[in-house]
Amino acid sequence: MKLVVVSAGLSVPSSTRLLADRLATAVARQAEVDVEVVELRDLAVEIAHNLTNGFAGKALAAAQDAVAGADGLIVVTPVFSASYSGLFKSFFDVLDKEALVGKPVLIAATGGTSRHSLVLEHALRPLFAYLRAVVVPTGVYAASEDWGEEGLPGRIERAAGELAGLMAGLWAAAPQREAEPLVVPFEEQLARLGAQAR
Repeated sequence: MKLVVVSAGLSVPSSTRLLADRLATAVARQAEVDVEVVELRDLAVEIAHNLTNGFAGKALAAAQDAVAGADGLIVVTPVFSASYSGLFKSFFDVLDKEALVGKPVLIAATGGTSRHSLVLEHALRPLFAYLRAVVVPTGVYAASEDWGEEGLPGRIERAAGELAGLMAGLWAAAPQREAEPLVVPFEEQLARLGAQAR
């Protein structure tokens, strides 16, 4: 299964990327996944160009394809002005509108104070609900004081378990859905009816 991590951290090192990596590691402990990280900081210019001219540069197109092809996503943003960052929102603005339909997503954010923890519920969850993704019940918010505290690892493990479970369930169901043809030829329908009549 393919897990794509979208990190909107701007600094190096970044607490946003640190949280993203911890979440990805926790998912990898619970499911067999190939992890790919998309650093939005590196795509900022291409995202801006795409918004103004409608064309994705090579690196942005690769990131869009990675997200669209993922079996699950971890998305992490720093909190700016009590919401997700503009760079984070802009990336999802330039995705194909069908790219996240039915896709499991773990939402997470970082901020300087715990007072912004509701950003998960008032900004991130509605955004991904609008994009018709399946958002796991547990979101993870990490304020500056959370690093090294007991509660954060537990929230990370719980959210990772929820994402891994959704990804595994969809992965197991996918071959069954694909194996059943959408249109059954008329002759085959007759043969099935004949077999049932006997």
